[in-house]
Amino acid sequence: MTRRIEIIGISGIPMIKSGDNLGKIIVEAAEKMNLKINDLDIFLVTQIIVSKSEGRVYPLSDFAPSKDALRIAAMTGKDPRHVEAILREALRIVRIRGEVIITETRHGFICANSGVDLSNVGEGMVALLPIDPDKSAKNIRKSIEELTGKHVAVIITDSHGRPFRRGAINIAIGCSGIEPIWDRRGEKDLHGRVLRSKQVCIADELASAAELVMGQADEGVPVVIIRGYNYKISEDGARRIVRPAEEDLFR
Repeated sequence: MTRRIEIIGISGIPMIKSGDNLGKIIVEAAEKMNLKINDLDIFLVTQIIVSKSEGRVYPLSDFAPSKDALRIAAMTGKDPRHVEAILREALRIVRIRGEVIITETRHGFICANSGVDLSNVGEGMVALLPIDPDKSAKNIRKSIEELTGKHVAVIITDSHGRPFRRGAINIAIGCSGIEPIWDRRGEKDLHGRVLRSKQVCIADELASAAELVMGQADEGVPVVIIRGYNYKISEDGARRIVRPAEEDLFR
């Protein structure tokens, strides 16, 4: 059986402002491309435009540095206001090395700088992650479904590094309408051996695939559709992907 998956970039997404309805903007951009939205299309949306639409972009001047921020800024060479934003978004600091600050965010993500981004937001501005990325994904999905009458899934993506491997990849930080993890435990492999620990993070795989079209350097293609992947419908959300501390072999 031939399997084929399409990754389609949606062009014409305008610069996003606080309060914008992303679902409506995405549907309108697809219509201008004469791109028909189908049932079971998966929309991959970059975190930065979600943060912009939800008003999570602030002037650095809003972050008066604390003593901890000043101390860490001296260690890392970062702007103390940027460090303060990082600390406010962090549950804890995991590691500091050179200019890199690895934290655990309120979402449970272990990532650089609490996901606080200076890129694509303008000089003197900073973008924070959405407060609840799963809720963000659900809101976008509901908007698209109401406008099109189609059942779709939405994944919010962000670029993260990985322990023990060089290079960042896109991962899912929020999702709605799709089972984020394919649990294959209990299935048999090609030789009849029962799988005991096989779980595949489908949401992350789709997010990484989408980045091949989105690109890294700018937000020229901040939304893509992945079409042709047969997924399970679910409302679990990407929070399910975060490994609990009691299952963590490295903590």
